[in-house]
Amino acid sequence: MLPTENRLRRREDFAIAVRRGRRAGRPLLVVHLRSGATDPHAPGESAPLTRAGFVVSKAVGGAVIRNQVKRRLRHLIRERLAVLPPGSLVVVRALPGAGDADHAQLARDLDAALQRLLGGGAR
Repeated sequence: MLPTENRLRRREDFAIAVRRGRRAGRPLLVVHLRSGATDPHAPGESAPLTRAGFVVSKAVGGAVIRNQVKRRLRHLIRERLAVLPPGSLVVVRALPGAGDADHAQLARDLDAALQRLLGGGAR
């Protein structure tokens, strides 16, 4: 489970990550990353935390499938928080094929998108 302090919850934070961040698309998901963004809601002296949010629409599937995809993505992001710059905002948007994908396929697409966003992959 992704810790509460690492979750995006405010609409404004989602908008900042999507509108001002970089984007990498894969067949199963799209990842938006706003590197090193400061958290205006955090106390002044603490180091900014990397936070992640998820968008899983009805196009992915019914409620059970959508929740399953969100759980898988939360688990995958939790394992990858250490590689992201401190203070980053990450939004992962699941595409319709994500409902039929297994854990390994989602992990592969997430890793490829993050690698591209962090400068390790070619366009």
